[in-house]
Amino acid sequence: MPLFAPLGRHHFTQGLTETQIESLAALAAEVAFEENEVILEAGQRSTSFYLLTSGSVAVELRTASYSVCVQALGPGQVFGWSALLDHQDTLFQVRARERTTALRLEGAALARLCRTDTQLGTEILHRTLQVVAGRVKATELRFAEMCGVKI
Repeated sequence: MPLFAPLGRHHFTQGLTETQIESLAALAAEVAFEENEVILEAGQRSTSFYLLTSGSVAVELRTASYSVCVQALGPGQVFGWSALLDHQDTLFQVRARERTTALRLEGAALARLCRTDTQLGTEILHRTLQVVAGRVKATELRFAEMCGVKI
């Protein structure tokens, strides 16, 4: 299985069993993005969960009149967590800051896997909740900075 090794080395999957990583590898595809390429648009239906392997992306809060970088992510980090939820729109825009590669897991298939393999599902959801909490904290810090509040 060609993506077993990169998945097994990724920070997000550390500590999973070989069988669990094999299950994830069956859902994975390697993808590449060019500098400034928009990977996810805010408001679009979430369909994929990404594990960054090289390069970096900006997680941005974007409206018609402004764009604010909430967090920069690099290798070992993940984005696209809303793809694990049924019928959830993407909350942030994600844009490549440079040439970037990632492992893409199809969200609906990953959600099904989490429901059928409950041990893996518990691990994935626990790890994803840590990502969500980190994104909320990054958003809070960015807005505090914009308002001149020291945290």
